[in-house]
Amino acid sequence: MPSEGYTSARIELQRVGVHVLARARYAADGRFGLRVTPSGIATPSFGPSSDVLRIAGPSLVREQRLDDRTRSGVIAVSGHSLRELAAFVDVDLDEPFEAGRDTPQLGDPDVPIEMPDEATEVLEWLALGAKALDSTMTGAEDPSVVQLWPEHFDVAFDALTAHGRVNLGASPGDSGEMEPYLYVGPWGQDRPGNESYWNAPFGATLTKSQVATLGGDPVHAAREFFAEGLRALG
Repeated sequence: MPSEGYTSARIELQRVGVHVLARARYAADGRFGLRVTPSGIATPSFGPSSDVLRIAGPSLVREQRLDDRTRSGVIAVSGHSLRELAAFVDVDLDEPFEAGRDTPQLGDPDVPIEMPDEATEVLEWLALGAKALDSTMTGAEDPSVVQLWPEHFDVAFDALTAHGRVNLGASPGDSGEMEPYLYVGPWGQDRPGNESYWNAPFGATLTKSQVATLGGDPVHAAREFFAEGLRALG
C-alpha cells in the first residue's frame, strides 16, 4: 500500500492541478484537459499571451509571451496557499468551476500547502504511464489525445476496436484503488479473450506492484499490458 505521504501528495497535486492549472485554461478557452511532462504536469498553450502553466517538481511555472518574448515566472508550491498560487496565474478561486462530478473540493484556499516529498513518485508514475500510452497510441485505431484528466487525475486516451471504443490509462491511485495502476476499460460489455485478463468490473487493471514483479523495463511491461487489451478487443 502507498504511504500516507504518497496519498497526501497525490491529493494535493490534483488539487493544484484542478484549481490552478485546469481553472486557468478553462477560463481562457473552455477546456480543462492537461498534459504530462517529463518533470510534472502542464496545460497546453492557451489564451492571448500563449500561457503554459506547469507543475515542475516542487514549483509552479508560468510561461507567457510578453512583448514578443517568452518569459517564465516561478513560485514554490510548498509554503504558499492555493489562493496565492491561483493569484500568481490570475485565477479567481471565487468563480464556480467543475471538471466533472468527481472534481476535488477547493478546501481552505488560504492554508499554506506542504507538499510531501512523495510527490516525485506520483509524477514519475504519471510520466511512465504517459510514455507507454504515447507508444501504444501510435498503433491504435482512431486514437484520441493522450491527456491528463483533472477530475480523476489520470493520464489516458481512447481508441476504436472491433468491440467499440476503449479507454487506456494510468492512474496514480484513487478512492477505489489506493495503489498506482494501469487500466483498460472497454466502453461496451464485451470482454473477449483471456478471462483472467479482465480482472476489474470496468475492464482490466495492473497495479504498480504487479508491474514490479514482472521485472525488466516497467514502460515495456505497461505497453504489453495495453497491447494485450487491444489485441483481445480486435
